[in-house]
Amino acid sequence: MTPVAPISAFGRTDVARAGGKGANLGELVRIGMPVPDGFVITTDAYASIDVPATDRARYEAADIPAALAEAIVGAYAELGRGPVAVRSSATAEDLPGAAFAGQQDTYLNIVGERDLLDAVRRCWGSLWSERAVAYRDRLGIDPAEVRIAVVVQTMVEADAAGVLFTADPVTGDRDHLVVDANAGLGEAVVSGLVTPDHYVLDRDGRVLGFTAGRREVVVRSAVGGGVMHDTGAAASADLEDSTGPAASADRLSDAVLAELARLGTEVAAHFGRPQDIEWAVASGRVHLVQARPMTALPPPPLPGRLNPLRRRLASVLMEYVPTRPYPMDMSTWLPHGPAGLMARVVESVGIHSAFEGFLREQDGVVYQLVPPEPRPTLRVLIAPFLLLSRARRHDPARWTEDRRYREYRERVRELAGRDVTAMSWTELIDVSHEALALVEPVADLRIDYLPGAGVAFARLFAALKLTGHSSAFGDLLMDGRSRTELANRELEALADQVRADPELAARVAAAETAELLPVMQRMPGFTAFLADHGHRESASPLFVTSPTWGDAPEIVAGLIKVLAAEPPTPRERPPVAGGVAGSSARMRRLVERARVGMAFREDSHYEFMRPLPILRRALLEMGRRLAAEGVLDRAEDVFHLRLEELEEGPDAAGLRSTALARAARREELTGVRMIDPRAVFPIDDTGDALASGEPASGGRVTGPVRVIHGPEEFGRLVRGDVLVCPYTNPSWTPLFQRAAAVVVDSGGVASHAAIVAREYGIPAVMGTAEGTTVLHDGQVVTVDGDTGRVTREGMNADADAAMSTHTEAA
Repeated sequence: MTPVAPISAFGRTDVARAGGKGANLGELVRIGMPVPDGFVITTDAYASIDVPATDRARYEAADIPAALAEAIVGAYAELGRGPVAVRSSATAEDLPGAAFAGQQDTYLNIVGERDLLDAVRRCWGSLWSERAVAYRDRLGIDPAEVRIAVVVQTMVEADAAGVLFTADPVTGDRDHLVVDANAGLGEAVVSGLVTPDHYVLDRDGRVLGFTAGRREVVVRSAVGGGVMHDTGAAASADLEDSTGPAASADRLSDAVLAELARLGTEVAAHFGRPQDIEWAVASGRVHLVQARPMTALPPPPLPGRLNPLRRRLASVLMEYVPTRPYPMDMSTWLPHGPAGLMARVVESVGIHSAFEGFLREQDGVVYQLVPPEPRPTLRVLIAPFLLLSRARRHDPARWTEDRRYREYRERVRELAGRDVTAMSWTELIDVSHEALALVEPVADLRIDYLPGAGVAFARLFAALKLTGHSSAFGDLLMDGRSRTELANRELEALADQVRADPELAARVAAAETAELLPVMQRMPGFTAFLADHGHRESASPLFVTSPTWGDAPEIVAGLIKVLAAEPPTPRERPPVAGGVAGSSARMRRLVERARVGMAFREDSHYEFMRPLPILRRALLEMGRRLAAEGVLDRAEDVFHLRLEELEEGPDAAGLRSTALARAARREELTGVRMIDPRAVFPIDDTGDALASGEPASGGRVTGPVRVIHGPEEFGRLVRGDVLVCPYTNPSWTPLFQRAAAVVVDSGGVASHAAIVAREYGIPAVMGTAEGTTVLHDGQVVTVDGDTGRVTREGMNADADAAMSTHTEAA
C-alpha cells in the first residue's frame, strides 16, 4: 500500500493507517466539508523507518528512505510547493476518550522540500516526547500499539481562527455552540497564548453571549517559513487590519458565525457526537483544519426544573451512586442489588420506572444520572388494600423465622464455601449468576414485610402528632437493636481493647495506614468481626466493584483507630421516655412495633448484601486469570467488562481492547459529574453562608472542617471535627460517634446520615451540592442544623456561645 495518499482517500475507519486526525479529516472531505487540500504520510511510512521505538532524537535525525522521500516530495509538488501545515496524527489520538490535544507536534508555514521532510521527522519523534509518553501511560495505552501518521495541508493564511465546540464544554448543553476566536492563526488560541473572544451561539448561529478577549498576541506566518508572534501594539495593529467579512477589531461577522454554526452542527450530526473543531477564516471563507470528539464533556443539563418527587428520588440515588459505576456494576449487582430490589417493591404496588434506567451509558461507560420519572399503573388503585393485607399477614418481628429467609442463609453459606480458584471458567460464570439469583428471596421478603413496618411508622407518627410530640418520632425509632448498631458496638468494643492497653494504643495512634492493619490483625476479635460483618459495602451497596469490609480490612482498622483515639461520646437524646413512651401502654406498644419495623428495614438491607462478596470473588478470579494470560494488566481491570462479555469465554476476541477503551473513557470523565447537583439541590441566596442545604438534625456547633471523600480516609477524622463528605451509607456510622456535626453534598432528611445524626444528637445539613468543594480541612465553621447553613466562625451572633458549648461537650 502506498505510504502517501490524498486526505480524501481516508475515512473514519482508517485510523490504523491515517491516525485519528487524518481519518477524521478524510471523513470531513468525503461529506463535503471545506477542508484545505493535503495528503497523509501513513503509519506504514513511520513503521518503515529503521529506528528503535521510543527514541525521539533518532527519529528526528533519521534518513528517510529514498522512495518515501520521493513520494512525499511528489505529493508536495501536487499541492503547488507552497506553505503547508504539518500535523502529527497518532493512532491513539482524536478518538473518543483520548483527544491527545497538543501531545504530538504541529508545524505551521513550512516552506520547501527540505523543511517539509524535517518537519515530518520531528512529527514522528514527537510520538516519544515526555508529555506524549506520560499521557499514554495515564490512559494505560500500550506503547507497542501506537503508531503515527503525518497530515500535510495547504496553509490557510487566516484573518481569524480558533476553536468551535458543538456543545457547551462547561454546562454540557447540546443546544449551544461555543466559539473561541482570535486574529491570525489558531495557534494562539489552541496553545493558550491568548485570552480569546468567546461566543455562545444557538444552532442557527445567533449570538447568545459574547465576552471580548484580551488579545495579548497574534500569531502570523513569517516570510520564508515559520511563524511570528505579534504582541502589544503590533497585535493591536493586526487586529485593526483584520477587517471585512471575516473579522473586525471587535468580533467575527454574523455571516462567519452562522457558517461556523452550520458546519459544526453538520459535522457533529455526521459523527454522532459533539465535536471539537479547529477552524480558520480567510477572505470570508471558513476552513475546517481539524475535528475530534469533545472529551470530558459534562452530560446535558436536565430539561426544566425537577418536580419534588424526582428531586427526592435523585437525592436518594446520588447517595447510592456516589461515584461512576463500572460496566461490571451495570451488568451485575446494580440491576439485581438494592436498586433492582426497590424496583420490584414499588412495582408490586403498581409503580413502574422508579428505579430503572436512571444511568445513561456512552462508549460502554456511564456518563449521566437522570432522575427517573415513576409511572403509576392501574394497580396503584388497589395498592392500599395490598399493603394492608401484607401488613396483617407478615409481622416484621418474625421475618427471620420465615422459611424463605432460612433457605436464603443456608444457600449463602453453601455458595460462600466454594473455592473459586478451583473452578472452571464456566463454573465461575455459573457462580456469578447464582450469587445474583440469591437476592430474589430477600426482595420477596421486603415486599411482604415492609408494609408492616410502614403501618407501624404511620401509627406511631399519628399518635405522636395528636399528643404534640411529633418531633420525637426519629429519636424513638432508634434503640440499637439493628445489625448495623450491633456492628458499631462491636467496633467500640475493639476500640476499648486498644484504649485498655497503653502500649497498643500508642502503636495504633502512631501507625500509618500500611502499618495499622498488621497491628489490628493481632487483636482478639478483629478477625471474628470481619467474619461476621465483612460483607458490608464500603462505597455503595449498588457496586460490586467497590471493596467490602472483608476485601479492605484497612477500612475497619481505620475506624477502630478513630474510635480508640478518645473515650466514646455519649449519645444525646431528648428526654422522651417519660413524656412520651412512658405515657401509656398503648404508646409503648406503638413505639416497640415501630422500632421493630426500623430494625427490619436496616437488617434486611444488611442481609441483602451477603451475596456481594461471593460475586466479587468470582469476578476477580476471572480477572486474575485474564491478567495471567496478558489479556488484562491486572485483575481489577475485569470491572471494565460486562458479565455477558465474560460469558463468551477467556479467549473471546476484543476483551483487551474493550477494557482499554473503556478505561480510557472512564479516565477522560474523571472529575465530570454525572449530574449537576444544583439541579437536585438548588442553591438559593445564602447570604453569608459558605454552604447551605436541607436542615436534617437540629443544633448548632462550631468546629474545624474535615473533608472525608471515602472510606479510605476514615482514619483522618478527629473527635470534634465537622465531618464534610459527598455521601454516606451505614459503613460511615461509627464516624458519627466522633463528629461534632455532619455536612453532606447529597441526601435529605430521610437519608442514612440524617437518621444517624439525629440518633447521636449532632447537627446535620444535607444536600449542600458543593460542601466538599467550598469547604476545606481546618477551616473553622459553624453548622446550624436548624436552618441548614454552614458559616464561618463568628458570622453568627451565637458563634462564641456555640463554640463554648462544643468545647465543654468535647
